[in-house]
Amino acid sequence: MKTLPFLLLILLPSLAHSADLPGIPAFIDEMVAKHQFKREELVRTFKRAEHKPDVIAAISKPATMKPWAEYRAAFINQQRIDGGIKFWNKYESTLKRAEKQFGVPQEYIIAIIGVETLYGKNAGKFRTLDALTTLAFDYPKREEFFRSELEKYLLLVREQDFNLLSIQSSYAGALGIPQFMPSNYRKYALDYNGNRKVDILHEPEDAIGSVANYFKHYGWRTGEPVALQARVADEKRLDVLTEVRPTFAWKVDVGVTPMVSTESVLPPSWVLDLTFDSGKEYWLVFENFDVIMRYNISTYYAMSVHQLAMELKAAKK
Repeated sequence: MKTLPFLLLILLPSLAHSADLPGIPAFIDEMVAKHQFKREELVRTFKRAEHKPDVIAAISKPATMKPWAEYRAAFINQQRIDGGIKFWNKYESTLKRAEKQFGVPQEYIIAIIGVETLYGKNAGKFRTLDALTTLAFDYPKREEFFRSELEKYLLLVREQDFNLLSIQSSYAGALGIPQFMPSNYRKYALDYNGNRKVDILHEPEDAIGSVANYFKHYGWRTGEPVALQARVADEKRLDVLTEVRPTFAWKVDVGVTPMVSTESVLPPSWVLDLTFDSGKEYWLVFENFDVIMRYNISTYYAMSVHQLAMELKAAKK
């Protein structure tokens, strides 16, 4: 059985701001009993885990609190388009393989990576151990979720023989080029370049295959749309549209139609409105939009991924 790489823990001095938080001893007990970790190693680990108030501050003010126009500008811009085309050209064969295998268009795989980390350039500035420890024991709102992710992270470190003290993440503990939470890393990350390592921290090919695998698992519908900008004949009639995703034909009856004509029969959808200074912009969004939201449960996020994907597809031609 592999053990956590704790040699560094033994050699490094204690940190001044170690995470001495209620709940850690019981968590150690659970990890020892449930997963056969060595108690003394976990004790040393958490003595060197730092409590990070800036993690709490960051998670308390998510980017989606910004107005849509400001949020959009952060992700739909020339830097991400140019970077996406460069990434596409460099890894085109891998992207084509992933699209063929999983049915997810290349532009959406790239857009996720572009929105998440600017194609691997901004994979996180927090030490993962610190971020997850802080949230697991000092963020009651989602304590259960982050305790589970901390558990999965320690298991991941043991399985992959990672250096526990060197891995960086987002403030929420999301890892690597595609920003997978530890539980999703263990479930959906792939060795897509065949080097017998599952490394989405450093290897773009693994990140590409892993994103496509994730989307496929959550129900990506090959050949179906993600979102279509729509016209609304009478905004007052939108009140009859519910969140049960009525058929597209029914939406037409109340005056909601796509701005671009389509010959195919559209699947069930719902109406999303986005507010600009000039007024509202309406979209029909489909099941694949929901799949993107499984990555980040935000309509702003999913729409940014969609619109970046469309910009990349247009620029690639």
